[in-house]
Amino acid sequence: MRANVKEEKKQMMLTEDVRTLIPKMAIPTITAQLITTVYNLVDTYFVSTLGTNATAAVGVNASLERMITVIGSLIGAGACSYVARLLGAKKEEQANRVLSTSFFTGLFLGVVFMLTGRLLMGRMVYWLGATDECAEFSMQYATYVLYAAPFMICSFILNMCLRSEGSATYSMIGIGFGGILNCFLDPLFIYTFGLGVRGASMATAISKTVSFCILCWPYLRKSTIVAISIKKFKLVAEDVKEVLAIGSSSFFRSLLTVAASVSINRVAGSYSTAALAALSVANRVMEFPFAIILGFGQGYQPVVGFNWGARAYKRVKESYTFSVFLSIVGGLVMGAIIFVFARPIVHIFNSHADEEVLSLGLLCIRLQCVALTIHAMSSIVNMFFSGIGNAKLALFVNFARQGYCFYPTLLIAPRIMGIRGVAATQAIADLLTAVVIVPLAFYIIKVINRKMEDTDAKEPQKQTLSAQT
Repeated sequence: MRANVKEEKKQMMLTEDVRTLIPKMAIPTITAQLITTVYNLVDTYFVSTLGTNATAAVGVNASLERMITVIGSLIGAGACSYVARLLGAKKEEQANRVLSTSFFTGLFLGVVFMLTGRLLMGRMVYWLGATDECAEFSMQYATYVLYAAPFMICSFILNMCLRSEGSATYSMIGIGFGGILNCFLDPLFIYTFGLGVRGASMATAISKTVSFCILCWPYLRKSTIVAISIKKFKLVAEDVKEVLAIGSSSFFRSLLTVAASVSINRVAGSYSTAALAALSVANRVMEFPFAIILGFGQGYQPVVGFNWGARAYKRVKESYTFSVFLSIVGGLVMGAIIFVFARPIVHIFNSHADEEVLSLGLLCIRLQCVALTIHAMSSIVNMFFSGIGNAKLALFVNFARQGYCFYPTLLIAPRIMGIRGVAATQAIADLLTAVVIVPLAFYIIKVINRKMEDTDAKEPQKQTLSAQT
């Protein structure tokens, strides 16, 4: 990559107005997340035409895809944060080593996951929450998704590390193209080729593999700041510690998401397959605002990490306050829009007019809309701590939404409200996280102010030493 282009990217991260830089970083990421979400919705729509059991199978396998993401997040999120800080500190060779080691480790773990999943297929789908009625569909869908697992994990790592060096647009192209391709392949494989649920799984696997190839391209052309090479693969204790420290936060967040999804699927399935299908539809719909929230947070994280590494604490504060403001406004607006249009949205994915699917899906969506602002703030707070390398507080924030706030709610709410309590569980848990998120949001301001004061105090000392020299 030409030196002047590298320097331009670094200067962009350090000097461009945060009110334009963060949207510039976030919009491609949000776009990629939205395209993936649209793909998920389209996938759910086409499969839903095959019946309630097929719709339930999509919800079960959403947990499988999240399990694959768990592995990618452990390595990718940690590598992204560490690479951004290394680039901010002008340590490019170390950044090359970190990314190369992360990439090939992810590829190996993906192969292990694929082989294990194929070996334990029958047991796995029941563990994920499948009922007897939808188990066969679940296994059909899981088959080809597992084949794509190594590529999905590596795509996650490449996607995040492209953003860490300011290449958010190319990251969007890689993820987005795969999502768009899947929207075309779904009806082709499901209807034209007559493959049903198995065809939806094939379409997903092909699309994920194509995304991986696109994300690899800039590294193959050597047009990135950070390079990937098997020769640079080296397990260094310092690197492993840094990557896993931050990656563990994202890992446990993703793991908790999987565990929460499996737990609520199993509880819903104990009532009826229709209840499981309703949660599947509601979760797919709510992935739309969640994608925007996550995309914005992931666009913000490299900015805070790069500037924290460069000790530009004033910009860290500016970027944080700006991001919190936008997250609150965005959460309110998105929540209001989806709340109003929830009924016609659920109707789209309930072609068989199942009243239980409609009523439970509607309740689940609207309640989560009420709590959307808290979820949006939580994302920024988490991304801040991940970006600066504070693994403990990042982990503490991640455990809130689908950990120590979620499981007590899942235990108590169904006992009081029955299946409606299951539908309300995630929204109640989101509201409870405000007790954790709001105080931490103000604490962050104190942390940044303290860093700014320390920097201001050291500056006169440096000037005095320079004059004496």
